[in-house]
Amino acid sequence: MTEPRPTLLLVDDEPTNLQVLRHTLQEDYRLLFAKDGSKALALAHSEQPDLILLDIMMPEMSGYEVCKTLKQSLATMRIPVIFVTALAEESNEQKGFDLGAVDYISKPFSPGIVKARVRTHLSLVQTETLRSTRLHIVQCLGIAAEYKDNETGMHIMRMSHYAKELALASNYSPKDAEELLHAAPMHDVGKIGIPDVVLQKPGKLTADEWQVMRQHPEIGAKIIGDHPSGLLKMAHVIALCHHERWDGTGYPNGLRGDAIPHAARIVAIVDVFDALTSARPYKPAWPLDDALALIRAESGKHFDPDLVNLFMSSLPGILAIKEQWPDAETDILQHEE
Repeated sequence: MTEPRPTLLLVDDEPTNLQVLRHTLQEDYRLLFAKDGSKALALAHSEQPDLILLDIMMPEMSGYEVCKTLKQSLATMRIPVIFVTALAEESNEQKGFDLGAVDYISKPFSPGIVKARVRTHLSLVQTETLRSTRLHIVQCLGIAAEYKDNETGMHIMRMSHYAKELALASNYSPKDAEELLHAAPMHDVGKIGIPDVVLQKPGKLTADEWQVMRQHPEIGAKIIGDHPSGLLKMAHVIALCHHERWDGTGYPNGLRGDAIPHAARIVAIVDVFDALTSARPYKPAWPLDDALALIRAESGKHFDPDLVNLFMSSLPGILAIKEQWPDAETDILQHEE
């Protein structure tokens, strides 16, 4: 079964220009045509094209107005727009980019250039779609682990935002801090592989049960898999190493100090902090001062001392996140029943 061809919406008030574009693109794409802005907007909403080639100088509604309207609608704002126009001044080009266009082709145009620009921007759309899909899968696995465990609904949300806050305080780039935000929810995905009789046991675990529980970092790393770079590599590292301790007494590999990946050290602190300050079926939430006292006491033992200092200096942002994502009252009641 062949995949459907990408759909392009071609918008120009001159039939000759539409005819040239049709001959240039019809072999590779499904084409829609509009001779005015109103028709273009209607087709964009009803057909959801993969890309729009848009003239600027049109009667009643200019291409600028069409682009602005497209970008203001949730239904069409992500459709890439390429202006194809005789307006060749730099100021015209800049105005198009300011309105959200992704490219600008001057008339008269070369068919080869039009084909190349369309291919490039459709490839970028596909890449972004794959990235979004991968991120959604990562988030779903994090939620699956949360349902398996006794966590309340907002734990994953809070601890991942805490992790981003601490990453920024640690001089991560905004991009890397955002990646940690999305990787952190995967830290306990290995609990999917722990039997319920162990994971959800209300009392203290036996020595044998504790050995089973300690397998979840390695199970999580296997679920995520080995990856050379990016989000999934970070998620793999965090899942495997978030129970390592600064003094070397953690698990599964007894890593010590700087041998523990930095992202995992961040997650170790924020995960414990949120667990302490949140209600659980087996305990009430700790007062903030008590939780902070434990974090300080574990500096150089469980936690990286430098990160503990940064965590304390980042408290205003941490507490703002805590207020922003409270546990739903129904979640807490369900856990208490």
